[in-house]
Amino acid sequence: MSTPDERLGEVTEVADGVRLRFRRSWPDPVEDVWAALTEPDRLLRWMGSYEGERRAGGSGTFTMTHEEQPVGEPMRIVECDAPRRLVVEWESEQAWRVELDLTEEDGRTVLVFSQLFPAGTEVTDYVLGWHWYLDKLDAEVSGGTPPGHWDDFYAQLGPAYGRTAP
Repeated sequence: MSTPDERLGEVTEVADGVRLRFRRSWPDPVEDVWAALTEPDRLLRWMGSYEGERRAGGSGTFTMTHEEQPVGEPMRIVECDAPRRLVVEWESEQAWRVELDLTEEDGRTVLVFSQLFPAGTEVTDYVLGWHWYLDKLDAEVSGGTPPGHWDDFYAQLGPAYGRTAP
């Protein structure tokens, strides 16, 4: 079992901006983790819904259904190499590109989640948000308990990212 510190997002300055990276792992087969990332009923349980073409180059509408005010936003599937790599782009508060890579290491499936933000972006709130969603993914894959209400989650993990409860 991972400790909370191992689950924290890592933020680094890179030549073309600010990179956010999370690493999570499970004893489950890569195909099961892939299914949690891509199958409509499983995706809905931890993150949201996608209506559209499900292939590289496909486009549609993505809705993060666990947000306070869910809004459908245009999304494009940039890469889809099942069950190893998924890259998507969508318009949120800015143009977002998220890369999800799955590998097998020591009998575990490892997910590396990364997102690149423009240089100078204050990413702490995004990091907390993705941490919450990835904890929801963890519960979907493992059958565990998802994180509770956002305010409780924020109060618990916010300090690890330099934030205190509002």
